[in-house]
Amino acid sequence: MAEPMRARPKPTPETQHFWDGTRAGELRLQRCDACAHVYFPPRPFCPSCASRKVSIFKASGKGTLYSYVINHRPAAPGFTPPYAIAVVALEEGPRMMSNITGCPQTPEALELDMALEVTFEKLDAQITLPLFRPAKG
Repeated sequence: MAEPMRARPKPTPETQHFWDGTRAGELRLQRCDACAHVYFPPRPFCPSCASRKVSIFKASGKGTLYSYVINHRPAAPGFTPPYAIAVVALEEGPRMMSNITGCPQTPEALELDMALEVTFEKLDAQITLPLFRPAKG
């Protein structure tokens, strides 16, 4: 029997640039042209000043582990426990939820403030997910 598939995000006109970026191997964020606030998740206006003059840019893909929980329950299709559900503080300022890969999913391996870098997991022709792994070097 085939393993259940992970849920797929549904791109919208407001988020399409983000998903186009992940498919191209880029983490794209938005910056307000009026107040310079960098934000995530994508939206057509600045959450800080409400300006609709925003720009899309390629982020560094670097961040730190802000918070996490390790899930041990086998309830989510497409996930094999244990796996970390993490909040990553991006170098540019925003925080985003993701998963941590490339290391044991244990409290000993997942240290708060550890340096992370983005990596990408292609789910299908339309969706590539941004995940994070311990930074090399």
